[in-house]
Amino acid sequence: MFIVLFIALVSVFLKDDHKIMVPSDSALVLKLEGNLVIEKEAIDPLSEFMQEAFEQQNDNPEILLQDVLLTIENAKQDRRIKALVLDLHGLGGAGLDKLEQIAVALEGFKESHKPIFAIGDYFTQNQYYLASRADHLYLNPMGFMMFEGYGRFGTYFKSALEKLKAETHVFKVGTYKSAVEPYLRDDMSEAAKVANKAWLQEMWSQYKTSVAAARGLDVSNFDEELDVFLAKFEQSQGDFAQYALDYGWVDALKTREQAFQEIAAIVGTKQNHQGLNAISFKNYLGVINPPFPIINNSMDKVAVVVAKGSILNGTRKAGEIGGDSTAALLRKARYDDSVKSVVLYVDSPGGSAFASEIIRQEVENLQATGKPVVAVMSTYAASGGYWISAGADKIIAAPSTITGSIGIFGMFFTFENTLDYLGVHTDGVGTTEFANMGITKSLNPKFAAIMQRGIEQGYDQFISLVAEKRNMTKSQVDQIAQGRVWIGETALELGLVDELGYLDNGVKAAAELANLNTYDTQYIQRPMSKSELFWKELLTTASVSFKGAFVAEKSSTIINLVKEITADIEAVAKLNDPKGVYAYCLACEF
Repeated sequence: MFIVLFIALVSVFLKDDHKIMVPSDSALVLKLEGNLVIEKEAIDPLSEFMQEAFEQQNDNPEILLQDVLLTIENAKQDRRIKALVLDLHGLGGAGLDKLEQIAVALEGFKESHKPIFAIGDYFTQNQYYLASRADHLYLNPMGFMMFEGYGRFGTYFKSALEKLKAETHVFKVGTYKSAVEPYLRDDMSEAAKVANKAWLQEMWSQYKTSVAAARGLDVSNFDEELDVFLAKFEQSQGDFAQYALDYGWVDALKTREQAFQEIAAIVGTKQNHQGLNAISFKNYLGVINPPFPIINNSMDKVAVVVAKGSILNGTRKAGEIGGDSTAALLRKARYDDSVKSVVLYVDSPGGSAFASEIIRQEVENLQATGKPVVAVMSTYAASGGYWISAGADKIIAAPSTITGSIGIFGMFFTFENTLDYLGVHTDGVGTTEFANMGITKSLNPKFAAIMQRGIEQGYDQFISLVAEKRNMTKSQVDQIAQGRVWIGETALELGLVDELGYLDNGVKAAAELANLNTYDTQYIQRPMSKSELFWKELLTTASVSFKGAFVAEKSSTIINLVKEITADIEAVAKLNDPKGVYAYCLACEF
């Protein structure tokens, strides 16, 4: 009964009088809320619609990088758009590679001679990277900003595990494979410190160089020592906003109203919460990017398969990597005759070695049919992320991509001492020595030797793969492997990648390898079920109309009922390699 009523309500609001229009002579407010990603995590269409219609808070909002780039590029050409306003308060996590691509798009927008305004009550380091590209950069007089740089700090559990009397069993290869260090030490090893500091400093240098150039400042303007900052801070009377103005980080200190009045002088006013003749990022994207784009089936395709997140065994939804599900996407591209080449778009710190190999085998199957594969690395493609990329015909990394970490490990705990302390013991008989093992008993040294030997074989398999695909010797690979992390620029020098660039570069490279002069780009995605497709088609069109007409009379009863009906609780099993062997980069989680 509820679903029938709900559909009827939606149908009422499917009217042209609620259709979104781009106002003439308006500002585009680029309000970015959430983490920048190359693929959003899957949400069922009905839940997504209800979040939109009733303005419910998403606990983990995400912004699709390609949507931002498309919006800026289109607004550049759109005569109705007279100014661009950056509202960055909600921008959260973002890899430097993603920020750099948006920054390049903003610089391109300036070619239209339309002003860019960045208005902030405060700016985080990520937010400021984009704000620094604005023609007019304003901070609230009560505002705040500070550069913290990049760091890699972890929590270490060795002493805690000892107090719990837990036995940690680690099997690894690689001097720099530091993913297991938190369970073996109470601090970071010197080898890990050396490796981590090297790539962190390179990334920080990239950030400073880019921002300083955008603001016309010297990189020495960045304060990296507390004494230096404190001296400058005192000169600015202990006022963070004044400090930002004094040292050229912002153009002026203005209240929100003062900034909006300046923009209104260009685009005019309107009765809304900002008082501006403007259109939001979300609404503008809905106008220029239809939810069901028409695909030219007669044109040759360069397919894009996204591999984002930790690599897990089995099947996963969009926004995650499953060995079976990601391999299925590659297989779909292989069987599609219109697809002539493939871009594997990777943003992953790795995970299951088994799942990584399943995906890599499918890349090889693609190549066997004559379809070239280009791997494009986003924020990170390390450990398992590099494993699935290594066999590509060409590898492209961003200058800041975290990659390498070629090494594997296995780890588990046993609690015989913990249980003994509590007076709990395990005993029995079995037909083999293997039967006499488990987390409640001491690890047999012979089984430990078997595990270590298996890990060593896995490492040899990894470096052998890289050596074969990258035209190197195993010795050469081993010298730059050992679990060490590299940044994209260094990875290029070491021969781990072929060139520096982004997704557009990868698509062009894939087209060239397939000798395509004209082509279309198509994302390969899991097909929707009939139920999902029904709701998507119905609710995508209705969402804005329904929200605009119904939001004033929100009903908590309806919201709770819909949440109850559409609840889909799924437990995600992390680190589920069937052999317990992982190619994972802990250093990528900074």
